[in-house]
Amino acid sequence: MYSVVFASLWVVAATIVAMLPMRLQFPPGILLLISAPVLIVWLGYDYGWFLSVLAFAGFASMFRKPIQYYWRRWTGREVEE
Repeated sequence: MYSVVFASLWVVAATIVAMLPMRLQFPPGILLLISAPVLIVWLGYDYGWFLSVLAFAGFASMFRKPIQYYWRRWTGREVEE
């Protein structure tokens, strides 16, 4: 039950951060990016792997650009800045 409450609060926080100007999005965005996998695993533990897969799909959709950026950076590929 608590996992759903925290996941819902995470969604509200992500929506608020998305409305901020780009220069103010970075610090809270990193916190949201780090906390998302913890919430996804917690949801999967409480409600099964299928809900966890759905939550991961939503997370990947929201953070596709930062994930692509850091993946290219970590693998040594060219990064567009």
